[in-house]
Amino acid sequence: MATPRPLITTRFDAASTADEVVAGVDLSGIRAVVTGASSGIGRATATSLARAGAEVTLAVRNTVAGREVAQDIARSTGGRGGVHVAALDLADRAAVTGFVRSWSGPLHLLINNAGVITPGPARTPEGWELQFASNHLGHFALSLGLRAALAAGARERGGARIVSVSSTAHMRSPVVFDDLHFARRAYDPQAAYAQSKTANSLFAVEATRRWAADGIVANTVNPGGVATGLQRHFTQRQKDYLADAEAAGVFTYKTPGQGAATTLVAAVAPEFARTGGHYLDDGREAHTVPNDAELFDNSHGVKEWAIDPDTARELWTVSLGLIGGDDAP
Repeated sequence: MATPRPLITTRFDAASTADEVVAGVDLSGIRAVVTGASSGIGRATATSLARAGAEVTLAVRNTVAGREVAQDIARSTGGRGGVHVAALDLADRAAVTGFVRSWSGPLHLLINNAGVITPGPARTPEGWELQFASNHLGHFALSLGLRAALAAGARERGGARIVSVSSTAHMRSPVVFDDLHFARRAYDPQAAYAQSKTANSLFAVEATRRWAADGIVANTVNPGGVATGLQRHFTQRQKDYLADAEAAGVFTYKTPGQGAATTLVAAVAPEFARTGGHYLDDGREAHTVPNDAELFDNSHGVKEWAIDPDTARELWTVSLGLIGGDDAP
């Protein structure tokens, strides 16, 4: 039996902040896109990237709010690299296509941060379950569309990175291929969110396999428990579950800056410059746990179903079929 490789560690931990991760790092000349950057973890991520000198594009649904955030970031960071705002609704295929077509030049960092949670059934015009459509398929199409820009960025700087923001919630559900959109099973918003977060992780596994030769690597991060705008749509059941998890010590609430720290580790730490397909938690690669492991006992691990390469390939193929895309292995 082969000896398991050591997990990748860094000097950062649960208490680290995004600003601490980029301290002393010069990102001048780096172009970054952060989805969902008008609040919460996305805003903290964009702010720290800008503080380190990156040129940051805030990809947001609400451009009015986005412009206000961009102004705040520019004021607080000195606007070294530049902060831009672009409209992006990940659940709208035309909007994703429009963002991709408007992008010009190389891209070095793509932070797939945005996410939605719905309290009940919601669908896109295609009939897709909204959480899966927005959290996974939208980011999948965006990444696919920006692949050439990322490859150009990799040639320019010796590598490009994608960061896919997942969640401990991935432990609650695999990707259910025979009923992705809850056509037959009873709708459970928690299961739907969990499925989308597992998909986020699987995307990083297969994106790295397909695109590493172009110098592009993708990793997944669990930001931990952060109170953000996502929770505003929670049902009472979801709120109770979160309260029970906190009381059981599954997590301790972090600030947005602490929640963004692991994203910044995946984005700029040298330990992850040339390797992808990993799931990070609290600034380091997480240990793998069996699919039947209890979430409350394994909140800092990653389930096998979220990093399985065969499942990742199947999801990629299915996702391409849904969005009508084309990408060679």
